[in-house]
Amino acid sequence: MPEKKHTPTDIKLVIALVLLTDIFVLIPFLNDSPIRTVLGLPMVLFLPGYALIAALFPGKDDLDGIERIALSFGLSIAVVPLIGLILNYTPWGIRLVPILVFLTNFTILMSIVAIYRREALGNNAFSVPFREMYESVIAEINEKPESQLDQILTIVLMISILLSAITLAYVVITPKQGEKFTEFYILGPERMADNYKTHLELGESVYVIAGIVNHEYSVVNYSIVIRLNNETIETPPSLNHIALAHNVTWEKPVSFIPGVPGEDMKLEYLLYREDNMTEPYRDLHLWINVTEAAE
Repeated sequence: MPEKKHTPTDIKLVIALVLLTDIFVLIPFLNDSPIRTVLGLPMVLFLPGYALIAALFPGKDDLDGIERIALSFGLSIAVVPLIGLILNYTPWGIRLVPILVFLTNFTILMSIVAIYRREALGNNAFSVPFREMYESVIAEINEKPESQLDQILTIVLMISILLSAITLAYVVITPKQGEKFTEFYILGPERMADNYKTHLELGESVYVIAGIVNHEYSVVNYSIVIRLNNETIETPPSLNHIALAHNVTWEKPVSFIPGVPGEDMKLEYLLYREDNMTEPYRDLHLWINVTEAAE
């Protein structure tokens, strides 16, 4: 009977971590969990490089363990920006889902190559001795310390390692809160901050795309008010109550028809927050000219 193929344990672990990261990033009720950050760090900083090293150096004599770990970090730091550069020239762009898909495919593909190359080497293939490591740790734990001092030092070392791991997890899971601010902008018809239509005939509409990005680290209620020469323009009710969570972007087309002609009229877009209508939180303006329609 042909020998049953065996997938190396370290490669199984790499693939499992990649798929688990995908789950915690893509599933809505899981992607707000701190586990997403904990899984995302090795997905970006270690796993792609480890899979590439496993594919390039399948032999146990090619590299030692320290070299593999160091090169895994180094190659991951090189591979991820390269994937981002490639995506920048594609229709998908540098966004979360395309980067995740490319990283997942790259890591799994390299893992598959590593599996086949290790199988070809047989007993000379590299493998991580998880069982031997486990048995060594258990034997060390079960072995009676030579003295009370050794026992105390072992306990202190274990507590130090545990505290270090807890501190690292806390730093990763609890990101530092940055500056609180709100982005407020208007774009022209081509979705650029340029080419605004500022010369109109009476009856033509002023058209812009208004945008708000909340970086306030909390849910904020916004309102947009439009004024022309200090006179408030009637706007749709949807502009009066815009509730945005942290890091959420809102964009909508906003248009109105000036009722009177005039030159160098100041058109203001005013952003208010939390129903505080006494003073604008952000303000933008254009200068427009409106002429009588040609007969």
